[in-house]
Amino acid sequence: MVLIIVAVTVYLFFTGLPYYQTSIEERFYHPDHKSLKPSGALGHGMGILGTSLIIIGVFGYQARKYMKSLSKIWLLKHWLEFHIFLCTLGPILVLFHTSFKFGGLVSISFWSMVAVVASGVIGRFIYLQIPRTIQGRELSLQEIQGIKSNISFKMEDEISADKIEEILALTKRADSKNSMTKQYLLDWQLKGKIKKQLINSHVSGKKLKSVMNMVSEELNMNRKIERLVIMQKLFHYWHVIHLPFAIIMLVIMIIHVGVTLAFGYKWIF
Repeated sequence: MVLIIVAVTVYLFFTGLPYYQTSIEERFYHPDHKSLKPSGALGHGMGILGTSLIIIGVFGYQARKYMKSLSKIWLLKHWLEFHIFLCTLGPILVLFHTSFKFGGLVSISFWSMVAVVASGVIGRFIYLQIPRTIQGRELSLQEIQGIKSNISFKMEDEISADKIEEILALTKRADSKNSMTKQYLLDWQLKGKIKKQLINSHVSGKKLKSVMNMVSEELNMNRKIERLVIMQKLFHYWHVIHLPFAIIMLVIMIIHVGVTLAFGYKWIF
């Protein structure tokens, strides 16, 4: 999908570059003006296609997210990828539709669109940090804690209860206020310490490997809990920025389309 977006952008840019480099006053005399101007065959077509992609991307993803009847059609994470694809390609086409000339009310819609795309990139990063199931559904704090409890129960089949408490105490004590890279290093050092203690307690072979796998899972769950709490807060603040700009963009876009139709610009129809 990224390749499609890059290919379309590069093609449109270099195809229309001589026209876009021409000053606004002189564009009327350019041979590509009739085609690439906002009301031209190609320019107007890019505006219609770009707007359509944005609308499909926004409302398609929202419908899949909240309508139970669509829950079996594609995984949610795939819908998100499709939403990002359409809502990236759509604004690019709208940008070329304007022929890099925008002002007045349309400029508000354009810069709202830019803000939506930019915040969408940030939102995508936040989304990836939230622990999820294979299907793409967000894991709740209770679900992650339930997985942690299951790990503890599994350990009971391998080592004594007092040793489990000692291991869990060490994993809980791991400092979470470090950078991700440093935290992984600390976890690695902690696993080495726990492994040494287990060997000193005469735990070896398959049992040692099994317990160490569970220790890794326990530390992983701890990180997921920390990440979930932080990212849920960030995601809340992100919505405060993303949604208003998206609404402004859509409202002005609808007004723009209405005015365009009222003035008789109906593309090739």
